[in-house]
Order: sequence, then C-alpha cells, then structure tokens
Amino acid sequence: MNFGCSTLKRYMRRLHFAALYLVPVLSIRPPIACAEALAADPARPAVVEAVNSVALTVGDMDRSIVFFTSLLDFQKIQDTVLAEESYEKLYGVPGARIRVVALRLGDERIELHQFLTPRGRPMPADSRANDHWFQHIAIITRDMDAAYARMEEHHVKAASRGPQTLPAWNKHAGGVRAYYFRDPDGHFLEILQFPPGKGDPRWHRRNDRLFLGIDHTAIVVADTETSLALYRDVLGLRVAGAGENYGIEQERLNNVVGARLRITTLRPVRGPGIELLEYLSPRDGRPAPSDSRPNDLWHWHVRLRCRDTADVENVAAQGNLTKESPGPVRLPEISSRNASALLRRDPDGHAILLTAP
Repeated sequence: MNFGCSTLKRYMRRLHFAALYLVPVLSIRPPIACAEALAADPARPAVVEAVNSVALTVGDMDRSIVFFTSLLDFQKIQDTVLAEESYEKLYGVPGARIRVVALRLGDERIELHQFLTPRGRPMPADSRANDHWFQHIAIITRDMDAAYARMEEHHVKAASRGPQTLPAWNKHAGGVRAYYFRDPDGHFLEILQFPPGKGDPRWHRRNDRLFLGIDHTAIVVADTETSLALYRDVLGLRVAGAGENYGIEQERLNNVVGARLRITTLRPVRGPGIELLEYLSPRDGRPAPSDSRPNDLWHWHVRLRCRDTADVENVAAQGNLTKESPGPVRLPEISSRNASALLRRDPDGHAILLTAP
C-alpha cells in the first residue's frame, strides 16, 4: 500500500484517535522519506527550547583539554569544581566531586566532566559504532583533507577507514564527507564536511577556521519509533530529515560490516540537533549496561533547556524514562534564577539533563 504525505497524515490522525479511545489493533511504520508526516504537532509548543550543550565524562581533564583545544580548535570558557550535595543528587553519585570544563566551538559548546571522586569505569575496549551506548558529536570542517591530515599528524586513533564520501544516489546524504575517530578516553567523534546545497547555510559561509562548530550529536537506538515517542512527541523536537544509509562507504565509515542505518535527524528551536541511528543490520549491537552511571567513561548527556519547571516535572513522569536523579534538583550555580535540573535516561540508556528556570 502506498501513501502520499497528506493521505498519511490524515490516516495517522485517525489512528492516533483510535489508539486513545479504542483497543490498539494495528502498528504502522510511516515511509522513511516522508519527514513531514513524522513531524511533531505544530500547534503544541515544544517543551524543549534549546539544546544547550553536550557533555561527556573524561578520565584525565588536562589531557582532554589539550586534545580538544589543540587538535580541534575548541576554546576553554569555564573551569570549575562542583562538590555540592545538589550535584550528588542530580547525578545519583554519592560523594561526587566533579571538575567541569566548558569548551566552545563556533556557536556551540560541550562540557567535559571529570569525576575526581568517585572514579568510574573505563570505556569498554571493544566498543563498536553499533553498540547502544554509542554517542558522538559531529564537528563541521571547511576542509576534510586538511582536517584528516591534522588527525594523521597527531596520530589520533581512527575509527573509520579514512574519510568517506557518501554516494550520489543517497538523496539526503550524497556528497557529504565524514570521518570517525576517537578521543583519548575512547569516545567516538565525527568530522563532517557538507557539499554545496546541503547542511545548514552557516556551514558554507566564508571562514578561515578549519573547524566551524557542532552540527548534531548522534545516538544509536534500538527502535526509531520508540525514540520518536520521546524526543518528538514528548520533548517536541522537530524531525528535519530521515533516510537510510548503506553501502561500502557506510561500512567503512562506521567500521561495521553490512551496516545499514535508518537515520532520523531531530532539531530543537536552538542549538545542535540530535540524530537517531537505528542499525537495521547488523542487529548485534549490545545494549548499554543497566548499571551505567555518570562517572563511567562511556557516559554522555545532552543538556536540554525546557520552558519551565512544570515541563521538567511532566517529562520526568513519562513511563519510558529511567531515573538517575530522584527528582528535580535546585542548582543555583547554573543561573541566578535558581535553575531546576533533572537527569533521566531514554529507552536505550542515553542520558538527558533537563533544566528550567
């Protein structure tokens, strides 16, 4: 059966009505290319106003600062140690003493978190790009060849078989050049270069810098529809694109034989996007450890700014989220208006930090 976008939207509205008031009898998966039909309800204001930053836990802060600032041209903008009880509650780590360094690249920022006490577990040595704890940030470059040469010069650990140019048959990704590598703790990172006409227009402005900013963070998910039920339907992120990537270039990029990915890009009102990566094949990616904690070195979290505290509490009540902190925690250090914050995990174990004034 073939659906056009308008027909599909009418059908999905009827199905949504039936799901609310009748016994569910049918599961339908929309055509991947019809991003309009996947979009959130425009009449409902988004709970999330912005993706403020992406954070990752590191084992040696000084080493990581050198890596990100010297190699990738980030700028350090903040360096502080958090040792208050409120952060123990927020992260669910008793006795937590955390050094946090904020770094900026272009208009985006990341945070490096080193748990001085207690120390967490190292990254699994056999981590693969299709394991469900996988997460990365996509760093935009104006010149992939120069960026790759810098990686090689500094003997950075590769995670791809060299930069890959995605094939022209791929309508949404054709011509994009991409490369995966690892930081000193084993976190995956990606460099991207968009061809003319693709990507945000700001990535094509005249600029002498080699690295320009962060386009998105990507997470591996077991099921796209389950993740959309959270990120699109609850948090209100907009579906900006969707498609399938496969072929030898994708295998070499991800270093996963037979890789075929369903990729869905979500965008907030402000800040970098969140990309859902569902491996249609192979399906042997391992789930995130159920006892993962924020001080483990595979931990990432995305900091989402919500409209108000009520929205944070409403999201926290969702049944498909796993608790990390017991409830909203007041963090006067975040802003002079006493921010409320809450850490939760999505159905695949990826952490989201919800904040609101």
